[in-house]
Amino acid sequence: MTTTIDQATGAHLDIDGIRHGDRALVLHPAFKTGQRAQYAGGRTPETRLEEASGLARAIDLNVVAAEVVRINDPRPNTLIGSGKVEALAELIAANDIGLVVFDAALTPVQQRNLETAWKVKVIDRTGLILEIFGERARTKEGQMQVELAALSYQRSRLVRSWTHLERQRGGFGFIGGPGESQIEMDRRLIDERIVRIKKDLEDVKRTRALHRQARKRVPYPVVALVGYTNAGKSTLFNRLTKASVMAADLLFATLDPTMRRVHLASGREIILSDTVGFISDLPTELVAAFRATLEEVLEADVILHVRDVAHPETDGQKADVEAVLAGLGLGHDVTDHMFEVLNKIDLLDEPAREALAAQASRDQRLKPISAITGAGIEDLLRAIDERLSAQRVTETYRLNPAEGAAMAWLYAHGEVIDRQDADSHIDLTVRLAPEDVQRFVRQRAGKQASSKGGQA
Repeated sequence: MTTTIDQATGAHLDIDGIRHGDRALVLHPAFKTGQRAQYAGGRTPETRLEEASGLARAIDLNVVAAEVVRINDPRPNTLIGSGKVEALAELIAANDIGLVVFDAALTPVQQRNLETAWKVKVIDRTGLILEIFGERARTKEGQMQVELAALSYQRSRLVRSWTHLERQRGGFGFIGGPGESQIEMDRRLIDERIVRIKKDLEDVKRTRALHRQARKRVPYPVVALVGYTNAGKSTLFNRLTKASVMAADLLFATLDPTMRRVHLASGREIILSDTVGFISDLPTELVAAFRATLEEVLEADVILHVRDVAHPETDGQKADVEAVLAGLGLGHDVTDHMFEVLNKIDLLDEPAREALAAQASRDQRLKPISAITGAGIEDLLRAIDERLSAQRVTETYRLNPAEGAAMAWLYAHGEVIDRQDADSHIDLTVRLAPEDVQRFVRQRAGKQASSKGGQA
């Protein structure tokens, strides 16, 4: 089935030869046999096609046609059969299409052969997602991560990208045969650039580690938002922090990590971290490149897995996110400090909302909310507060009235749950992180020793 969606848009040059407003055909191959025939979480080829079309629209491509292509026997030279290649060539010509997006991984040979047959540019799913990330990255770190992923992808496709591969550059051939070929030089330049970016990203990784250590000294617990792209993470982030992070009904609206401070009802302060959205079949180049960013999740005290419960493939999206988290080293243990935030309940009908509420009453890890209307937000914040409190210990300290600095420190770093004032002393019962208990004891002992030394 082919869906035609024609709309007039402007165009201007973008990277890698893709133009905003290009008339595009989106194809999703549906394999009838083999591992790629499986769709997790009740997914269908049609919903995968719609997601691919959404990815194309995310960089303002004009999707004029979208089609599921049934494949019995994948062809090594073009992936799809010759008859289908010819039929699509007619569709491309009739609709003046200049770009074909293939929602699958194409080999360099397949990509080149399809471009030759259709006389248009062809990109696969990895190329499309890299294009989106390249456009969305704003911070220097994000741009480096995208470039690293793009270079790794480009290196494997030099055979397709260059038309002058037989040229020789430099040398006289006296030693080791002919001079360096163009493709060899290009690959060497890419390798050198990859080495430099990896070194810079290692510096970023060390800087992030220092920042995390600094937060532990303050300390502010970290609450990380994760979830499938367009699940509503940024909308929830904005509601909780009263910030203005880009939040749109758009795949990969957020790319660069954002962090803000949030005050909870108990007086505790937390750092809320919004991370890049996940997606099915995330290119391996991007998983590796964005590991430094996603390491914030590894260090989080609480993880909020934001889900779009109104989406028909919400279970499949959940499986994809969990697979990425598992790849980061967050296996079953992650459930101990994770809430499933069931977002967009405002889009459900009343029976569905009631069923979700009943499910949440049985499982305290489930938190139905609407980031748009604010429904369920207070319950979510209360649950975060309680979870963080459960990770703390309760201590009672007897302070002299002159120990004003120590008292202020306890108020700033802990949750004072009881205070008893007497003429000669003040008893404070405080919830503190275990490391803060040790820190307070050391600091207080040091000040008392210093005070005695001064008196002596």
